[in-house]
Amino acid sequence: MATSSVTEGLKTGSRAMIWGVAAIAVALAAAAALLFLSLPDANAFNTRVEQIFVQNDALTNPTQLRLLEVLAQSGTAFGEVLASYRVIIFILLVFATVLMVAALVLLVTIASLNRRMSAIQRTGIEVQSLRILRAENAVMLNDMAFTLTPAAIDTLSVLAEARMDDELLTGAQIEAMISGKPEADCDEAAGATRIKRLRDALGNALVSELLVRNISRKGYTLGVAKERLRVD
Repeated sequence: MATSSVTEGLKTGSRAMIWGVAAIAVALAAAAALLFLSLPDANAFNTRVEQIFVQNDALTNPTQLRLLEVLAQSGTAFGEVLASYRVIIFILLVFATVLMVAALVLLVTIASLNRRMSAIQRTGIEVQSLRILRAENAVMLNDMAFTLTPAAIDTLSVLAEARMDDELLTGAQIEAMISGKPEADCDEAAGATRIKRLRDALGNALVSELLVRNISRKGYTLGVAKERLRVD
């Protein structure tokens, strides 16, 4: 199940990356098109100067002719600068595309690695056997030994017996079975406190979350197959 979830996560991540890259490419292409279309024509200034020459062909004064020549040269310079701006803008857009795609790929890769690491961790500590040694206040989880308090052993034993009977226990039921009081006289919070102390005694947060599970609105149970449980 862990392997299939990892595979599905990788497929989802790949699809997200492909769609993300496509979205980035489309967005940047649209931005580039709008930007280039909004830029003025490089020959617009020269065209305007040419119109001035045509409309004022009667100008013969050297100063006036010199002024028109300066305008023509200015138009040429403007066209060259505008052309260089277009190249710079194109290069910047290419860099922006590369950086955004790289960032997206990196984020998807990190998310995929996190999912894989989580699945590997959970698979690596999958509960193969759970043996409760009441007399020694100890628990054998696979090849790991835990020394618990008597109260934690009592809580774990009650959960194990309920699991072997395919039952879920509420906090009040746990408290009643351990204390010997009627269930009606027991508080749900007292059982929840016992569960919390059991998890604290187990120490490893991942182990405790995998071992002791809380099914919403139903109760507590052990995340271990009943044929792998043994209470001595």
